[in-house]
Amino acid sequence: MFGRDPWGGPLEISHADSATDDDRSRNLDLDRAALSTSSRPLDETQQSWLLAGPGDQGSKKKKYVDLGCLIVSRKIFIWTLGVVFGVAALVGLIILIVKTVPRHHHPRPPPDNYTLALHKALMFFNAQRSGPLPKHNNVSWRGNSGMKDGFSDDAVKRSLVGGYYDAGDAIKFNFPSSFAMTMLSWSVIEYSAKYEAVGELAHVREIIKWGADYILRTFNSSADTIDRIAAQVGVGDTSRGPMPNDHYCWMRPEDIDYPRPVFECHGCSDLAAEMAAALAAASVVFKDNKIYSQKLVHGAATLWKFARMQRARYSAGGSDPAKFYNSTSYWDEFVWGGSWMYLATGNSSYLQLVTNPKMAKHAGAFWGGPDYGVLSWDNKLPGAQVLLSRLRLFLSPGYPYEEILRTFHNQTNIVMCSFLPVFKSFNRTKGGLIQLNHGRPQPLQYVVNAAFLAAVYSDYLEAADTPGWYCGPNFFPTSVLRNFAKTQIDYILGKNPEKMSYVVGFGNHYPKHVHHRGASIPKNGVKYGCKGGWKWRDSKKPNPNTIVGAMVAGPDRHDGFHDVRTNYNYTEPTLAGNAGLVAALVALSGEGNGVDKNTIFSAVPPMFPSPPPPPAPWKP
Repeated sequence: MFGRDPWGGPLEISHADSATDDDRSRNLDLDRAALSTSSRPLDETQQSWLLAGPGDQGSKKKKYVDLGCLIVSRKIFIWTLGVVFGVAALVGLIILIVKTVPRHHHPRPPPDNYTLALHKALMFFNAQRSGPLPKHNNVSWRGNSGMKDGFSDDAVKRSLVGGYYDAGDAIKFNFPSSFAMTMLSWSVIEYSAKYEAVGELAHVREIIKWGADYILRTFNSSADTIDRIAAQVGVGDTSRGPMPNDHYCWMRPEDIDYPRPVFECHGCSDLAAEMAAALAAASVVFKDNKIYSQKLVHGAATLWKFARMQRARYSAGGSDPAKFYNSTSYWDEFVWGGSWMYLATGNSSYLQLVTNPKMAKHAGAFWGGPDYGVLSWDNKLPGAQVLLSRLRLFLSPGYPYEEILRTFHNQTNIVMCSFLPVFKSFNRTKGGLIQLNHGRPQPLQYVVNAAFLAAVYSDYLEAADTPGWYCGPNFFPTSVLRNFAKTQIDYILGKNPEKMSYVVGFGNHYPKHVHHRGASIPKNGVKYGCKGGWKWRDSKKPNPNTIVGAMVAGPDRHDGFHDVRTNYNYTEPTLAGNAGLVAALVALSGEGNGVDKNTIFSAVPPMFPSPPPPPAPWKP
């Protein structure tokens, strides 16, 4: 079949399926010859197409690469492959060099003295444990003790096993030990990242839980209302003559065989409020364990209710606690405990109570006096003032709390000013130790608390982007507070005229005759009775057991120290003292890591300050 080519010439159209490329090519040559004789003129495009042979078109096709979904220039394709393989080879070479060349590891800087001392200070609590000891207690000379506490008192007949011995004796005083647990919890809430960084977070949480579990045993923690609390286990009064008790006898706790009476109180607002503070603070520490945290909160609420309903001091009436840990008031515990209850629950009724001007007045916020601003197991007001200043700095609750919160904030600033040597509110020894207890014995427990308050408050200011604070017209940067805390703790760790570290086991020169029954009597399989241990009490030899981390009572007002076992005013450690030491050490350790701004407020709901009431109508 022949048709007419549009360019003028016969065009053969074959329907044969067997036509090949060669046939087509031959036919195309014939068509060109026919077209060349045609009288119809061709334009340049048609001529160039006809003159291009099959070989030319094939060469053009070979200049491109068909990738299926994309057609690219052959040259670009080859260059791309070359670049990819080249880069891969270069990367492989670099990896090979990095792996074969010896590395120079830069070791971590050694831990600072505060961190080293922190590890040891926490070990003191392991040495003070009562009850069945865990396998990992890591104090080889201690064993199970006080296994009949509570059961041996016919008036009680319930388990009071566990807890901590207060000091160098085997008495369990709930008042100072609860304060110690509150301080430890406060330090964990603020500095959990620091504890974790040095590998002590699990340890300190275990210490707090050991104390909190014992507190829950001292009252009916499952009830909503109670009428009594076990305030103390053991007796220390020796004024009634030679009778076996925890002060008359000198025995290892594991060997005690004399009666250990339980002192219960039916009206003890100070003790109950402090115990509530301890459980409330611990509930924030253990907020990751919802069931246990709620158990602590419930126990704290029960204690708080009891504290508010039965108004009385736990140490009134010349009782045994009054001779050793006499409480002067319960109003400061109300402000302190109420603050922790608010932080643990978010219930605004607690905040309304602690910001009531009458409450502040009763707690001594406006009194002043020689011990104003000195945080201790008896005076909790300075701690509460710092806590509530924190609330104002970060949450700004506004009306109706602002007036007292601002007052507490200003008072906290004044307390911080009193720590500075320029104001001479407190004397200092020639070696630089601040005399917060005005030259009385056992000064270090007050110093470490002040160091912690100064360090944590400086961290509050920095976290709130506040560079410092005013003492009258004079502005002081936060570094001044931190420097105060450091100089005091450095003194305790050995920078003092005696060149003595007052933390046992830290440094090379520390007390060797610590006033401590368990540490002074060897664990040699011999049971030394009530008077049999006196020879170890009176021995001039160093203690056979080192009570690592114990901070002793400290030097006198002239920087003098007597390493004598029988003089507890120099050589006896206490739970409350060591808790303050731990808090101060963790606050100063690990420069550059401040407080955790938010965890302490985890139970506090968002605050929307109410507008103040309108002014009274004007009357002519």
